[in-house]
Amino acid sequence: MNDISNYINNDYRAIKSSETIFEVRSFFEEEKFSYFPVIEDDIYIGSIAKENLANLNYKKKISDYRYSLDPFFVRTTQNWIEILEVFAKNHTNIVPVLDENNHYIGYYELESIVNFFNETPFLKEQGGIIVVKKPILDYSMSQVTQIVESNNGKLLGLFISDSDPEFVQITIKISSGNVNEIIQSFRRYDYEIVSNHQEDSYINILKERTEYLERYLSI
Repeated sequence: MNDISNYINNDYRAIKSSETIFEVRSFFEEEKFSYFPVIEDDIYIGSIAKENLANLNYKKKISDYRYSLDPFFVRTTQNWIEILEVFAKNHTNIVPVLDENNHYIGYYELESIVNFFNETPFLKEQGGIIVVKKPILDYSMSQVTQIVESNNGKLLGLFISDSDPEFVQITIKISSGNVNEIIQSFRRYDYEIVSNHQEDSYINILKERTEYLERYLSI
């Protein structure tokens, strides 16, 4: 798999703090970015938002609005999950990349990170998806892994796909193993099965009994 740093982009130079709002507006009119990084002497000082430009005096410089810049960024050493989290938290389609001295290196585009994600085994390899739910104080990632592997399942990946103050929902992808046995094991450990599975013998039995009861009541 490719190194995520291979996706660092430099197709467009960073905006300099000495540039005017008018110049920056012209840039955003031609490009699709929601934000773009601003530098001062090659040091990153924040990203300017496209949606804020209409409220700024077009004759003034970016440095006059330093307080309005958003400070989000990632380091060259961060992994793709951490990078994706920065995209999500800031509702942006671009994230600046800095070295350990805060020097601006380039930027990641959301589309590139999504393409990188598409190449991970979690999405690329064939497999089945199981979604489970449990009280947030009771779940354990190591236990989830143990349940899958003890049933001869090969784990391709898992992540927390939803949570609230009481419950956590975990999405799991497996490439082998008996899905029904894995599902039943999760139930024995008090995990609720959120996803639907044709292999789920417990649900199939309930359906059969429900259909039988309905036929009986209709007699």
